[in-house]
Amino acid sequence: MKSKAGAVIVAGLWAGSASAQIATPPEAGQTPEGDSDIVVTAARSTLPASALPLTVDVIDRETLSRQVTVSGSVVDAVSALLPAFSPTREKITGSGETLRGRSPLYAINGIPQTTPIRDGARDGYTIDPFFIDRVEVIYGSNALQGIGATGGVVNQVTVTAPKQDGWSGRTLLQGNAGNDFSFASLGGKLAGLVSFRSGRLDATAGAAFERRSVFIDGRGRRIGYDGNQSEIQDTDSLSFFGRIGLDLSDTARFEVIANRFELEGNNHYVPVDGSRALGIPATTRRGQTPGIPSTGLAEMVSASLTDSDLAGGAFALQGFYNRTSDTFAGGILATFQDAAIAPVGTLFEQSRNVSRKLGGKVSYERAVPGFEALTLTLGFDALIDRTAQTLVHTKRSWVPQTDFRSLAPFGQANLKLLDGIVRLAGGVRYENVQLDIPDYTTIATSRSRFVTGGTPSFERALWNGGIVLEPVKGIRAYGSYAEGYTIADIGRVLRGISQPDVRIDDYLDLTPVTSNNRELGLEVNQGPLIASATYYWSSSDAGQVLVRNDDGIFNVVRQPIDIEGLELNLDTRTPVPGLKLGVGYSHVEGRTDVNGDGFFEADLDGANISPDRLNLNADFSSGRFSARMQGRYYLARRFEGQPAANEFVGYQLFDAYLAYELSIGRLMLSVQNLGNTDYVTYYSDTQGPTDNARFYTGRGRNFTLSWQAAF
Repeated sequence: MKSKAGAVIVAGLWAGSASAQIATPPEAGQTPEGDSDIVVTAARSTLPASALPLTVDVIDRETLSRQVTVSGSVVDAVSALLPAFSPTREKITGSGETLRGRSPLYAINGIPQTTPIRDGARDGYTIDPFFIDRVEVIYGSNALQGIGATGGVVNQVTVTAPKQDGWSGRTLLQGNAGNDFSFASLGGKLAGLVSFRSGRLDATAGAAFERRSVFIDGRGRRIGYDGNQSEIQDTDSLSFFGRIGLDLSDTARFEVIANRFELEGNNHYVPVDGSRALGIPATTRRGQTPGIPSTGLAEMVSASLTDSDLAGGAFALQGFYNRTSDTFAGGILATFQDAAIAPVGTLFEQSRNVSRKLGGKVSYERAVPGFEALTLTLGFDALIDRTAQTLVHTKRSWVPQTDFRSLAPFGQANLKLLDGIVRLAGGVRYENVQLDIPDYTTIATSRSRFVTGGTPSFERALWNGGIVLEPVKGIRAYGSYAEGYTIADIGRVLRGISQPDVRIDDYLDLTPVTSNNRELGLEVNQGPLIASATYYWSSSDAGQVLVRNDDGIFNVVRQPIDIEGLELNLDTRTPVPGLKLGVGYSHVEGRTDVNGDGFFEADLDGANISPDRLNLNADFSSGRFSARMQGRYYLARRFEGQPAANEFVGYQLFDAYLAYELSIGRLMLSVQNLGNTDYVTYYSDTQGPTDNARFYTGRGRNFTLSWQAAF
């Protein structure tokens, strides 16, 4: 299912989709032998994973397709399969969802989906999973893709170009229903992809439409709606994907990829508060909320030129344009009230976050002539992001239109010693970042203060280094150090200024949130056994912690953070033909200095760190039939220094999957939450102990029947 490769963050190599290489699994969900030779494009190197001191999981197309039929999205699939990833909120927002206790960076073919100025937290929903060939997850803080990967990188690699001349394609027809099979819980999906190749020219086009129903919990109740961050329930999404490529030579290729993903709420239900005191979860009733439906729109175009043998080295050039427009659900929220517009307590409002990115990446990787054991890489990344957040109905500016500019040259070296028994890797990425913030006036709840804009900036070198030892093929140990960075959510800071006479250049602390990741790992891939153990610890002298207001809107607080954890994974083939078993465990602890006295006196809470977790799975394949059973045990947790009401009680979830190969296509039946467990989601259980509006249960038993065919 996954490829586990130990390695140190290589902070400077480019990952273009055209250079993607990965071995095809010998059977559905099985990790191929020699998987350490896989080239992971998110690592931005043409060297195999075995040469890099990174910790990586590769979720291949077969495994991803199977898991998406169970859980519905790439984010949910990654969360279900990887113990180090937190439970999802089961909403469209990713706020509080973490990898190793920090925020991951979502990317498509290496193109970042995050909006650094005003994080809309929808970056996991920007492409339909039908167009994804595999997902590469690099663990730990790193600067591989620039800003944002303090927890790691989740890189979604789109479908590859056809290899043979002629037409090819695939289709998907899918329906799902809640445990009660009520009309309200029915949903479905229809998708198709067609490709054509003629000589050196190829083209691919596809479309996918999905209708999501309301979600039903383990007791047959409709699950509550998030009136702030919007929903994945009761939504439609329509996605288009296209690619055209030209092989300029046997080693050079030019390629253009376009993607458009739009998700819109159907607005059939309105939220109904629950009661935490009485144990009654929030739910919904039929009705239509004021305002316009919540929407999420993501558009991306990229062009790349690659040559795997340019003067003996690998050259890659990529340019991209990326635009997102997210309209959030509204409400009569205290934050939006303005007595000059309407009596306080009566004003309905909702916000929209619009971000546009322009970027480019160029790199050249080559073994040193005459000293082939040393591979060097030089490159340069540029990113310009323009973001603004407005209030839809009153046309007020909540976050002023702000420009973010990042220029980053980098260099990397990888030295092979003793015929590959020892590898040394290291490098540096130099970030030069500047913001351009205009003059603006805050909204009434921040006292309508006039703020003088400015151009705050910072420069920072981000280092990495590590060693890989492989005394025997398939047995590898590694140690690494890497730095990643992000900036605190500037938009939240700007919109919350309430002091008079503020000048941005004197006020805004643009000191980056730099996370230092240290890691030790051991992995074994011998015969039927694939096992790994990783210990890591990371720290930030000026980290960022999400602190929740009473209305559910978060503020960002700069506090020192220390995180450490242990990950164990074991997969093995059994003496029973076709049967494989797997187990994964993640333990993570996070501490913070709340009062600035130099002592880490409090645990990070559930909005900032995940629970300990145990994953179990069994896969069976025989002839035309295949099946999988998997269980997730989220273990109870207390948070020292946090309110006792936010303690996590834990829960267990089981999923099942059955598939049969027909003469035409494959028929699949998946069951999410097989035991129909009734539980409160991790986020709801650990946040807002007096918030009855966001007291959410999780999704109960859900059935999905799918037919998929290729031609």
